[in-house]
Parts: sequence; structure tokens; C-alpha cells
Amino acid sequence: MFRGFLTYTSRRIPYHSNHYFSTFTASPLPPRDTLLFKPQKPNHHIKPHPLLPFPLQNLVDQYKTSQSHLNLPISAQNPVHDPHLRFETYEFLVHRYQDSCSPKDAKQFHLQIFKNGFTTDLFLPNTLINIYVRIGDLVSAHKLFDEMPNKNSVTWACLISGYNQNGMPDEACALFKGMICAGFIPNHYAFGSALRACQESGPGSLKLGMQIHGLISKTRHASDVVVCNVLISMYGSCLDSADHARCIFDGIGIKNSISWNSIISVYSQRGDAISAFELFSSMQREGLGFSFKPNEYTFGSLITAACSSLDSGLSLLQQMLTRVKKSGFLRDLYVGSALVSGFARFGLIDYAKNIFEQMSERNEVSMNGLMVGLVRQNQGEAATEVFMEMKDLVGINIDSYVVLLSAFAEFVMLEEGRRKGREVHAYLIRTGLIDVKVAIGNGLVNMYSKCGAIRDACSVFRLMVDKDSVSWNSMISGLDQNECFEDAVISFCTMRRTGLMPSNFTLISTLSSCTSLGCLILGEQIHCEGLKLGLDLDVSVSNALLALYAETGCLTECQKVFSLMPEYDQVSWNSVIGALADSEASVSEAVRYLLDMMRAGWSPNRVTFINILSAMSSLSLSKLGHQIHALALKCSVADDSAIENALLCCYGKCGEMDDCEKIFARMSERRDDISWNSMISGYIHNELLHKAMDLVWFMMQRGQRLDCFTFATVLSACASVATLERGMEVHACGIRACSESDVVVGSALVDMYSKCGRIDYASRFFELMPVRNVYSWNSMISGYARHGHGDKALKLFTQMKQDGQPPDHVTFVGVLSACSHVGLVEEGFKHFKSMSEVYGLAPRMEHFSCVVDLLGRAGELDKVEDFINGMPMKPNVLIWRTVLGACCRANGRNTELGRRAAEMLLELEPQNAVNYVLLSNMYASGGKWEHVAKARMAMREAAAKKEAGCSWVTMKDGVHVFVARDKSHPDKDLIYEKLQELNRKMRDAGYVPQTKYALYDLELESKEELLSYHSEKLAIAFVLTRNSSLPIRIMKNLRVCGDCHSAFTYISKIVGRQIVLRDSNRFHHFDDGKCSCGDYW
Repeated sequence: MFRGFLTYTSRRIPYHSNHYFSTFTASPLPPRDTLLFKPQKPNHHIKPHPLLPFPLQNLVDQYKTSQSHLNLPISAQNPVHDPHLRFETYEFLVHRYQDSCSPKDAKQFHLQIFKNGFTTDLFLPNTLINIYVRIGDLVSAHKLFDEMPNKNSVTWACLISGYNQNGMPDEACALFKGMICAGFIPNHYAFGSALRACQESGPGSLKLGMQIHGLISKTRHASDVVVCNVLISMYGSCLDSADHARCIFDGIGIKNSISWNSIISVYSQRGDAISAFELFSSMQREGLGFSFKPNEYTFGSLITAACSSLDSGLSLLQQMLTRVKKSGFLRDLYVGSALVSGFARFGLIDYAKNIFEQMSERNEVSMNGLMVGLVRQNQGEAATEVFMEMKDLVGINIDSYVVLLSAFAEFVMLEEGRRKGREVHAYLIRTGLIDVKVAIGNGLVNMYSKCGAIRDACSVFRLMVDKDSVSWNSMISGLDQNECFEDAVISFCTMRRTGLMPSNFTLISTLSSCTSLGCLILGEQIHCEGLKLGLDLDVSVSNALLALYAETGCLTECQKVFSLMPEYDQVSWNSVIGALADSEASVSEAVRYLLDMMRAGWSPNRVTFINILSAMSSLSLSKLGHQIHALALKCSVADDSAIENALLCCYGKCGEMDDCEKIFARMSERRDDISWNSMISGYIHNELLHKAMDLVWFMMQRGQRLDCFTFATVLSACASVATLERGMEVHACGIRACSESDVVVGSALVDMYSKCGRIDYASRFFELMPVRNVYSWNSMISGYARHGHGDKALKLFTQMKQDGQPPDHVTFVGVLSACSHVGLVEEGFKHFKSMSEVYGLAPRMEHFSCVVDLLGRAGELDKVEDFINGMPMKPNVLIWRTVLGACCRANGRNTELGRRAAEMLLELEPQNAVNYVLLSNMYASGGKWEHVAKARMAMREAAAKKEAGCSWVTMKDGVHVFVARDKSHPDKDLIYEKLQELNRKMRDAGYVPQTKYALYDLELESKEELLSYHSEKLAIAFVLTRNSSLPIRIMKNLRVCGDCHSAFTYISKIVGRQIVLRDSNRFHHFDDGKCSCGDYW
């Protein structure tokens, strides 16, 4: 009876411990710091002490030697049978050991229980189990449990709770199952500890937790508030939904503050700030009579919830700061740490530092929170300073070193960050911390990767003893970020072979590498992997797939991925809009997606506008560009420099240079290299070269550095209008800016000199280039072809292949043109066939046009027709115009082919005057004047305007332009006098006007007079009125006629000067009565 009193109704035994048990029925109460009472307190673990197993026989052996050291009453030193003395001994042992946390006390208490014959008692062994639990000696606790002859539900609850408190939830679950199998009915503490163990074990133990819940529902504990609180916490942690937890909460009859804290914590962990704060308001309303005041755990959960809200998080956090100050919890370690971390996350570093300094107590958690905030704000140096200031004041944990390593990657000078990182790396090796936790290795891999030391990252990764999915993700991501794309893909394959399951981060980095490599097949395989694992539903993975299919030109797959996405973010919309905007055929689709995006409630951001404006630029859609500009103004992003640059590009290509100048003027200090280059490109695109050059000079005057793109753009413009002098000036600027060694600028210089008639300069610069790319080779080959040096072009093509530079489509355009200009028909066909057979390049329309021109110049018109009929594609305007031009040069032969070509041209381009002129010239060359008249009548009826033929020369005093029979020039008298002098000397030298090129039905004398005053002859006469011995350079917008070509050969010999004539097709170099074309043109 007395034993039963002590075991089950020991209210009279005083109990002052706050750790495990209350005095009520000697039942085990959960520790205050477990989630059974305060479910919000995160990541609190009891540090286990070294295991101290004490078999009972050993304790007996040590008993005799320890008697003198025990401060026990006489009755406790000798076993007694008197009930009164036995009660005093019992009372003494309870008071002496029930609050103990000492391994030595546990050993002595165990001895006393054995010595005094209390082994069959329940209360004292249960108390001893609790002591073993406190010191972390679960082995001794379980051994005592096994040796106890009698057990009750309290005994089982003690050990279940002990396993759970010491981070052994699986053992706790197994013991609970044993308790049920042994026929014991769990009390509410056993239920609570078992449920907590299920929660700690993760979603895998949810089934057991639900079974326990079912068992609870059949007992009187179903309405127990303590058990319900634990159920709330378990369901909140193990399920994706908070519905089950809310159902339990709503079913609690009388809620306590822990109930409210538990459910608020559930919503906080879910990131549902609205529900968390609504519950907080309800807690305050319903708790008026119960004094449900928010405590540190309430504030901790609410602060976490506020941080998860992107829209109103900062406002909520500031309100919480005010409430915390009012409640007096600002100096609390837990609340202060949460506030520091929260404000640091939102970038309010001053707030975070101020709270950090006001905290009465700081630990590694508060320090880490502040450091994380600084790192997120790219203030790596400041985060490092915080660590150095606090490392001797707080206990540094592993997470502190991980955060510190991440700070080095945010240094302004990455080299300095890498140096600091190596110092910490050395310290971690020296102290042996590097292998204590895998997070350290992961932090090192991440730090080295972001600091650009990818080899060091790989070295750390190889030496890591343990690797988890984060390790592989860090390595794959680092390789991708450092452009080691192939290695990233190989690492992904290696990871799969280890058996580790890839996460969404793994797929994102690997897909990024596949995109950079343009490796569609491998990307599709990874897409399948994501489908199998269900990771394709992750929005970031889907975005990576959108980028892959967009970059590889698979727009259909891109749209399909987008349509299957369960949810979208801003990146998703921008990706699909950007993919469609890059394709001219899909621009209307891009605009449709933009409208869908806005209807779905998303606002376009800077990336959206840049993507859609690039589409407007490519199609020169001026009106739509104005609408997009208006939308940008409405969204208040029009002042963003990137969007202004996109607008400059769009308006420039649409011919709206006035709008460009207005935007450019407003940009002022926001102008960057792209702004200047966009303006220059716009001027050049709209044939305003003088404004482009003025802007270049203005840039130089204000000290603006010209980049390689600027030089290449201006040089390209100089090449397009053959302004050699301006081109040479730009070249000089490039030399001063040390940019001529750049391969892009060098290629542009080669192109400019060849198009401006100085093929010798182009060749010389090409030979001096330190580095050449395919554009350099193409420019030189095309230049030789354009100047009639076909043999040099083909020789250079051979050298290009020998140097290991593979040719592209543009290369073969130059090679085929070279063969065409020098009449190498067979060699031309050989190169044409090699495109597909040797280099795997499918011939395009321009290559077929070159072959048609090759045959036409050689006079093989019958082969032209056969070649066209055998083309794998339908001939376009370029092909038919080439055919018609060949028929014109054939002096009226095969007019049927020419007529067919003309019919196709007039069907495709009825408004183009060139088609009518070519048809008229074909008939005129054959003397069919009636057909000539019909062709000219058709041109008038179609309202097609013929471009007037003109020639121009550049002199020191400017550019002088001439048209046929021009008498508008101020020096017209001198010009015509010089022209008559040249005509006399040419006739004396044997020149005979070739009247067949006077394509009008006139008398012979009239034809000769008409030929005498062609624009190129007036231009050369003008040049010869000036005193100079320099080569004469004349440009003509149309093809030079045969008579002028013949006249220039005579003039070059008569005046003893080189004449360079550039017409619409090629260059002619006349020197000493000969032309570089060999009269084959």
C-alpha cells in the first residue's frame, strides 16, 4: 500500500525541476524546450553526454569503496527494514537526485536504489531513467528499462520521450510500438512524445503518426489540449497542406497559448502570412479573458511569416518591430535574432544592425542572421567584419563558417575574396572541421566557384569524404557558371550513377549547360528525366526548358512546355515572349503572349519590353513600336537605360530618327556604349553617314571611349558608301584607341578597304592580323572576288582550310563569285558540290544564284535553264533577276528564257523598275525595238520609277555627283572641254564607240553622242581638270556599260594614271590600257 502511494499518488513529494517531470503522479512531463509545449522554437537539440553504461554488478562492486564519500544519513548508509526509516531514505533519495544532471549522481543514485532494495519500485527507477535521459546516456537508460521487473506507462513514456529529446525519433517510434504490443495504455505524455518522434522522422513516419492519432481518438486523450497541440505541429510539418492541422485546432474545446502558437507556426512555416496574422488577431480577441499574451515564440513565428510575404512583408515586419518593442521582447535572444534576420533579408541593414546592438544577449544565430542579410545585399566585406568582431564573443558553429564562406563570393574584388577564402579553407583543414559536416565542403565548393577558381572547387569536391545532393548541385552549378558546360553535363551523369536523385536545382544547372552547348538531344533526355521525377512541374525547371528550346530554335516545343506549366512567373512569360520575338515569323505570336500576360495580371518588366522591342526592330513595325513605348511609359519603366537603348534601336530601324534623337537627348547621364552605338547604327541604317560621323567625332571630343562595336559599325558604313577617306580616319582613331588588333575591328577594316577600292591595303592588313576568324577570311576572299582576282581568292580559300578554319555559307558565296568573275565554271561546280558533300552545308538561295551567274557569264544559257529546273527549292527574285541579266549580256540570244524570267519577276515584284529595265535592255540588245517600247510602256503603267544612273568622285572639297548629260556642275564648261579632248585622243588611239550599248532606236551619230556623255565619263573628265597624279576613284550606282568600260581602258593609257571604277557589281582596275577583269565581266 505504501509502495503504491509513492508510485501513483506522490503529490507530497516536492519537485522543483523545470526540465522533465512535475510532481503530479510522478508522471514525466516533456521538457520545456521541446515542441510539446513551445512548438515554435527551432532547431533545439540537447547535446548528448558521453555514454556511461553501468551494469548493476559493477555498481555493487563499487559500492563498498564509495561509502565514505557519500553524505548520507545513517539510515541511508545501511539497509533497514523499519518502515519509518525506509520512508526517510526514500524521501532523501528523491530530494537528493530528482533534479540531478550529473553522470556521477546518476551512478550513485543507481547504487542507492540497488542497495536499499528499491529495484522493484517504480518511481525511483523512473526518476533514474529521466536522469540518464538528461545526461544523454540512452544506453544506460534502456539497460535499466530492460532490467526493471515492473514497468508502468510512465516508465515507457520516460524512455520514449528520452529518445525523442536526444534526436533518436526512429528508436522512439519503435519503443512506442513495443509499448502497445506489451499491452500498456499510453498516457498523454507517451502519445505526445510518439507524435513528436513521427514529426521529427519526417513525412515517411506520417502514416504511423496518423495511426497514433486514430488510437488517440478512441481514448479520453482525444480532447487533451497537450496532445492536440502536438498533433497540430506534426500535421503542419509532415503535410503539404495546413488543413489537417487547422481541423485539429478548430476541434480543441479550450485552447491555450501553446495551441495558438502551434497553429500560427504552421502557417508561418507555409509562408502564409495572411492566415498567420489573421490567427494572431483571433488569438488576441479570444484571449481577452485568458490573458493570451503573445510571447517570444508567437513573435518569432509572426516575424518569419512577415519575411515570407513579398508584397507587404516589410510593412508587416516594421509593425511587428513596434509591437515587439511595446511588449518588451526586443532584447530577447530569439525574437531579436528573428528581427535581425528579417530586416537583413529585406536589405534594411541599418535596422538589422541597430536591433543586433540592442540585444542583451547575442549568439551565433543572431550573428549568422545579420551576416546572411549582408551577403544577400552583396556586402561580403561587411559580413566578414561582423564575423571578425563577434567570433570571440559568441560560440561559432559550423553554419557560421558556411555563411562566412558565402560572404567571400560577394567581395567587390573577387581576387581578395578568393584569398580570404583560402585562408579560412586552411584553418578548417588545420582544425579538422572540414570533414565534420558536409555543409563545410559544400560552402567551399560554392565559394571557389563564385570566385572564379573552378579548379579549386573541383579539387575540394574530389576530396570530400561525404557528398550529398547539395554537393553535386554546387559543383554542377559552379561548372555551368564558369562556362565549363561539358564538365557540368558529365558531372550530372556521374551523379546519376551514384544513385543520388537529382533535384530541381540539379536539372536547372544541367539544362543551362545544354542550352549553352546547343545540345538539344541531351536536353531532351534531361527533360524526360524531369518528367519521370515530376520535377518538370517546378516553375524554375520549366523556365530552364523554355530557354533550352528557345535557344535551339524549337519554338513549337517551347510553346508546348509553356502550355503545360501549372503556374507561371515573370521569367516564364519573358522566356516565351523572347523566344517568339527572336523569330520574325512569330512576332505576332509574341505580341499575343504579351497581351495574355497582362490579362493574367502580370505587369511587363524591363526584360519583357526589351524582348518585344527587339521584335519590333527586326520587322520595322513603327506603329506597334509607338504603342509599346506608350505602355512602357504607363508602367513607369521608360526611363530605364536598357529600355531606352531598345527604343533607340527600334526607332532607328523603323526610320524614326527624330524620335531617336529626342530619346537620346533625354538620356543625358544614362547614356552608355550601347546608347551611342545604337544612334550611330540608326544614322547609318537611314543613310545619314554624315550625322553618324559627326556623332563619332563628338564622342571623341568629350572623351567617350569608342569600343570595338562602334569602330566596326562605322567602318561598315564607310564601306557601304565607299568613302575611303572617312574610313581611313576611323582606322586612325582605332589605332589611337589600340583597337585595330581586335579581330572584329580587323575584319571590318579588311571589308572597308576592299569595298573602297584599296584591295592592296586590305590584303596588307589581313596579313598583319594577329588573330583571324571566319569573318576575316570571308572579307578577304569576297574582296578578291569583287576586284576580279579570282585566282587569289581561290588560293586564299585553300590557305583558310589549311589553317584549320572551317568555311561557312558566306565563304562559299565569295568562292563561287570569284569563279564567276573569272569564268572558272568547272571549278565553281566542284566547290558548289563540296558544300554538302565535304562540309555538310546545305546550299542556300544565294549559292544557287552564284551558280546561275557563273553559267550566265560563261554564256551557257541552256545549262542555266536545266540548273534552275533541278533546284530543290522554288527560285526567288534573286535567281530570276540573275537569269534575266545573263540574257541581257547574251545579245538577244535565248529570249524565251529571258521572257520567262521577266514574267516571274513581274509576278513577284510588279513595282520594281529594275525588272522592266532589264527586260527592255534584253530586247534592245537583240534589236527588238517594238518589244522595248512595250516593256517601257508596261513600266509606266505600273508606275514603277527607275533609279537614275549616277557616278561620283570624292575630292578634297567634297563629293561631286554626275548624271548623264549633266550640265549642273559649276565647272561644266571645263568638264565638257576636257571630255571632247579625251574623245579626240581616244579616237586617235583606235577607240570606236560601241553603239550597241546605246539602248535606244536612234541614228548612229545620236547613239555615239549619247554614249559620250555617260555619267562616269563626265566624272573622269572632271577629275582630269584638277592637277594630280593620284589614282582616280569613281563610284557608280549601276552596272558600267561596255562602251564606258572600253573608253576607260584607253583613257588610263592616255593620261598615264590608274583608274578604279566601282559599279553595282564589282571593281574594275584600269591601268596602262588594261582592266583587271580581263574584259570578262
